[in-house]
Formats: sequence, C-alpha cells, structure tokens
Amino acid sequence: MAKLLVFDLDGTLIDSRQDLAAAVNFMRQSMGLEPLDRARVVSMIGNGVNSLVRRAVADADVDFETALKRMKRFYADNLLASTVLYPGVEEGLNVLKNMSLKLAVVTNKPAAATLKILEALGVAKYFSDIIGGDGEYPLKPAPDALIALQKKYNLSASDCWMIGDHYTDLEAGRHAGFRRIQVTYGFGEAREETPDYTVDSFSEIADLIRGF
Repeated sequence: MAKLLVFDLDGTLIDSRQDLAAAVNFMRQSMGLEPLDRARVVSMIGNGVNSLVRRAVADADVDFETALKRMKRFYADNLLASTVLYPGVEEGLNVLKNMSLKLAVVTNKPAAATLKILEALGVAKYFSDIIGGDGEYPLKPAPDALIALQKKYNLSASDCWMIGDHYTDLEAGRHAGFRRIQVTYGFGEAREETPDYTVDSFSEIADLIRGF
C-alpha cells in the first residue's frame, strides 16, 4: 500500500545549529548587541525565520525589519558553512525510496534555502515535494501543507507520517491526522505533544515503517 512520509528539515535531516547561530550573532553584532551562546539561539528555532529574529532581539530596542534583513542576507550567503546531514540520513532515504514510498519535506525554512541545502548535500533527489515556509501554506504547526500532500496522493491520513524533532512538526501531524515520529537526536522538543513513536537514529525509521 502506498505511504507518504513527510520530513521536517532542521533538526531532522540536517544539523544546522552552527550556521543559524552564526547568522543570528552576525545580525546582533552588526546592530551593536552582544552575541548569544549557541544553546540559547537553538532554543529559539522552530517557528520560522521571523520568529527566530524576534526572539533574538527581544532584549533590545532595534528595528526588526533591519535585523531580519541582515540575518537573512548573512544566512543566505553561509547556508552550508557548517551544516551537515545527520548520520544515516542519506542511506536511510535511499532505503525508504527503494520501498516505493512518497517522500516529502515540509519546513518553515524558506524554499530556496531549503532546496539549495538539500541539493548541495545530495539528497534533494529523494523527495517528490519540497515545501518551504514562504509558500502558499501557513507555517507549521498549521497542518495545511501536510493535508495538501495527502490529497495530492489520494491517501488516507493513516497512511501518512510526519517525521520531525519539534513540537511544531508533531502538532502539525496531529492536526492532519498523520502518524507521528519524533527523532530524538535533533534539537527540538515535544513539549505537550505525544508522538506515536520515537527513534534515536534515522536508520530506525525504515524498520518502523515496514511494520505498517
């Protein structure tokens, strides 16, 4: 039976913590602010770039639009300075693709940056759909992009899976009626969400899906 697997990007497929923190701190320093430690920046990630920047300058009286432009410009030029796939991602995607599953990415990161990263890391080819946060659908945790993919492939919600590290992914999956897998190796947090399954490594996903 056909199945759809929808993946988050940051914290699920890629470890982008260092590059995101560098972009935030470039922006802060360019506006005369002290840098933030990486753990604090990471705790602000998950609801799109606008929310990240708002959180990153919440302690200062600065112009938000200027801060946003500076952060986005620096990040666009340094997407892949330190960003890498998590261990087992490329091999795991190859296994899943060979299982004749539909694979998609739904992320709150802008689409152009998402595609550039996935192409540079050699895994864009595995996905039939790559949906960024600046397109026609609202950001996760809204389920709209997930539901659109379900309808596109004419699948029941029980044959669709949302895979991510953060509560925004899990909440989107819950609202869409998808099964939900949280990857515990990422940098997100489930908060009040209760995933159907958790995995400690990407390679576990294929074994889990085979059981359905």
